[in-house]
Amino acid sequence: MSKFDNIRPFYDVEVNEALCKVAEHPMMKAMMSFSFPELDEKVWVEQLKRTHSIRDFQCNFIYHALMKVLENSSDGLTTSGFEKLDKHTPYLYISNHRDIILDTSLLNACLFDNGLVMTASAIGDNLIKKSFLNILAKLNRNFLVQRGLSPRELLQSSKLMSEYIGQLILRENRSVWIAQREGRTKDGNDSTHPGVLKMLSMASEEKVLMDHFKKLKIVPVSISYEYDPTDALKMPQLVAKANDEIYVKDENEDFMTLLKGIMGQKKRIHIHVGDVLDKELDEIKIEFDNSNKQIQALAQAIDDSILNSYKLWPTNYIAYDILNNTTKYAHLYTEKEKSLFERRLEIRIDENNPVEMQGFLAMYANPVVNKSKYENAI
Repeated sequence: MSKFDNIRPFYDVEVNEALCKVAEHPMMKAMMSFSFPELDEKVWVEQLKRTHSIRDFQCNFIYHALMKVLENSSDGLTTSGFEKLDKHTPYLYISNHRDIILDTSLLNACLFDNGLVMTASAIGDNLIKKSFLNILAKLNRNFLVQRGLSPRELLQSSKLMSEYIGQLILRENRSVWIAQREGRTKDGNDSTHPGVLKMLSMASEEKVLMDHFKKLKIVPVSISYEYDPTDALKMPQLVAKANDEIYVKDENEDFMTLLKGIMGQKKRIHIHVGDVLDKELDEIKIEFDNSNKQIQALAQAIDDSILNSYKLWPTNYIAYDILNNTTKYAHLYTEKEKSLFERRLEIRIDENNPVEMQGFLAMYANPVVNKSKYENAI
């Protein structure tokens, strides 16, 4: 027994038994039929039942599923920055968060393509309540972030997760992915929550906090989708927030959002990995002697990297111009691109609801505002 058993993914020795259990589950059948339409069902069932490691499952099945998703629901994925990373070094990837499954899955596909160490990835246990999804998550090297805890339980859970992340990176040579904040960005404003960094610091054995983060080798990651396939689904929560109301999710809302994120149209996607934060940590150490201020400064350093390297699309500029009744960025998009975006707006949003309209446009426009704060960024 390990103290991490309640949150860890499967060990390789557990993989085959788990796969045999779900190989003929209807959702696995749907996923495999989508991924390998040319294969007879019994072929991939037999291959699944002969799989004995997470890496083999990811490389031989999940990777192909992801390529099919890109083929069917995007205009392609581009990347930058991966050539700077060392193939044998584990990193702590901290990214902005737009999609429940795709953010980390696409990052891992890029790591695989570049021969880099793939990640164990954090996922909220509220997202995988269905038994099949729980097993699939553990087969895909996800570890669980426990939600809905009391303050005392949250403290214990955070310390356990901090220790587990340290164990993965420092002892098991395994990279880790974690979002910069709990939950996906709904309004297009990507910002690192200091609470995430405080959690990461809880396992520190260093006298100087920034030395702990140096050991973890933080790499900020910027992920950008030309179209957010779940944009309209985010509106009810934004409207509730604008009206100062408490938003309560439907029972299957997370699951439906998960599916829509995978299958909905995304057009172009770009992932940029920044430099490993190193000299920034030295500067923070010198400038601040208070740990809270150091954490805030580190959050800002991560934000600076993510926002400065965020890939802006015509949809972002169009939304900014419509929202602000201007033509400031009209040279960065065509009339056809604008009419397509306006059509999407008509279909997905109640144009008579100003709060909904504002929220939808701001979701796409805010990255322009945020990136414009950096010199020569746009």
